[in-house]
Amino acid sequence: MAKYKLEYLWLDGYEPVANIRGKTTIKEFTKFPKLEELPWWNFDGSSTRQAEGKTSDCFLKPVAVYPDTTKKDAAIVMCEVFMPDKKTPHPSNSRATIPDDPGAWFGFEQEYFLYRDGAPLGFPQGGGFPPPQGEYYTAVGYKNVGCIAREIVDTHLQLCLDAGINHEGINSEVAKGQWEFQIFGKGSKNAADQMWVARYLMMRLCEKYKNEHIAVYGPDNHLRLTGLHETQSIDKFNYGVGNRGASVRLPQSFIPDGYRGYLEDRRPNSQGDPYKIAGRILQTIQTVPTSGGKKAKK
Repeated sequence: MAKYKLEYLWLDGYEPVANIRGKTTIKEFTKFPKLEELPWWNFDGSSTRQAEGKTSDCFLKPVAVYPDTTKKDAAIVMCEVFMPDKKTPHPSNSRATIPDDPGAWFGFEQEYFLYRDGAPLGFPQGGGFPPPQGEYYTAVGYKNVGCIAREIVDTHLQLCLDAGINHEGINSEVAKGQWEFQIFGKGSKNAADQMWVARYLMMRLCEKYKNEHIAVYGPDNHLRLTGLHETQSIDKFNYGVGNRGASVRLPQSFIPDGYRGYLEDRRPNSQGDPYKIAGRILQTIQTVPTSGGKKAKK
């Protein structure tokens, strides 16, 4: 029997954007534990805006488990939050209430900034701005991406792959200090579980770099969806082939391939909850009539 370090993760009750919380327990297993072998656990919900002090226990139900190769005999356990009866999902539990179609494929693109001393990584120390965007997107070379950022994103990529997460790739983005990664998964809950764990791995990795750290993702989507800078206005909807200024972009191959392939919804922002995003998309799909004239099966 080996003593496994199980790091339980969950989403707290903060709004409008939940934070990832985590704590570790030690359990003995003969080999890497299966999901059904992992016990429920509890935590103090009064410290995470999920309960009052007079009745503070909330319970964690394991829903996904991933190897943590940064430690010996360790696992990362993604959890849902339940009320003390272990039957009622907590109001903050967005995962429990969304539809889950195993046949639906989701790809999440996570954009983020790396910060140092209150400014994006690579901005001049003491204030000011770097040269305007142009050379930063998919850039190479110290002048454009430095060395610390490359070390972080490459390490994060490997951590995700080691954990069995379907990490699809990385690239630097259009602004100095901005990067992105992509996660793919079959089924809304599975894909969103992987995205939350990938976010967690990035934040934990950046703890080692002290002054260099990941920025807080902004929830103010109306400030991003202005109709400028490759976005459609938040109060309008359109779609277009290869149009990065549209609400939904169709790949160039979509129509020639008989309207088959993927669609890119460009509206979610970088801190959107992947559970809610995937669930909302599936709810909309269910309202679309099929070829037989009936709505898609719920």
